[in-house]
Amino acid sequence: MMKSSTSVGCVDVSRETLEKLEHLCVLVTKWTKAINLIAPKSVYDIWNRHIVDSAQIFHCSPNEWTRWIDLGSGGGLPALVVAIIDKQKRSVTLIESDKRKCLFLKTAQRELDLNISIINSRITDVKIAKSDILSARALAPLTDLFSYADQFLHKDGTAIFPKGARYQEELDQAIKNWHFDVKTHISQTNPDARVLEISRINRRES
Repeated sequence: MMKSSTSVGCVDVSRETLEKLEHLCVLVTKWTKAINLIAPKSVYDIWNRHIVDSAQIFHCSPNEWTRWIDLGSGGGLPALVVAIIDKQKRSVTLIESDKRKCLFLKTAQRELDLNISIINSRITDVKIAKSDILSARALAPLTDLFSYADQFLHKDGTAIFPKGARYQEELDQAIKNWHFDVKTHISQTNPDARVLEISRINRRES
C-alpha cells in the first residue's frame, strides 16, 4: 500500500510520516475484523475514505493552535491522522466511551509513538481544559456538536466538523439556536460533502 507521493490530500508529509500513516492503515484494518472501527465495506478504500478524509480536517484548521480535542474518536479518525501529520507534535486529546476502541487507540499510540491523550469516558462526563480546535467525525448533528463546543472549546477556538450532502439542512437547523461564523470547504473525498470550519459559537438567548 506504500505511496510514492509525499502528500496526503492537500497536506505535504515526510517519508517517515507517510510510513506511519501506512502503519495506521494496517492497524485499523486488522482491528476492524474484531471491533468494527470502520465500516467493513470501506476497508478496501481505507486510504481515500479515511486517511485523506481525516487529513483534510487538519488542512482546514487554523495554523495556530496548541490543544486539539476530538470527540467520539472511535477508530482514531481523524485524531490519529492529525497527531501523525502535525509537524509540531502538539497536544491531541481523544475522548471515546468504548473500552475496546480505547484499547486500539492505546495500541496505535504506542506503535506510532504519538503525543496524544486518551480519555475513556462519556463525552458529557469529561471535565478538562478547553481546546483551540474541536473535531468530531460522524458523531452527531450540528445542534448537539455546538452544545459540546460550549463544553470543550475556547470562545476564540474553531470547530472542524465534516458533514455529508445534507450539511446545509444541519446549518439551517443550528442557526435557530446558535450564533456562529462558518466557512465551508468542499470535501476532497466527496464533492457533495463539506468540511465546516466554525468559529464564534454562542447560544442564542431565549
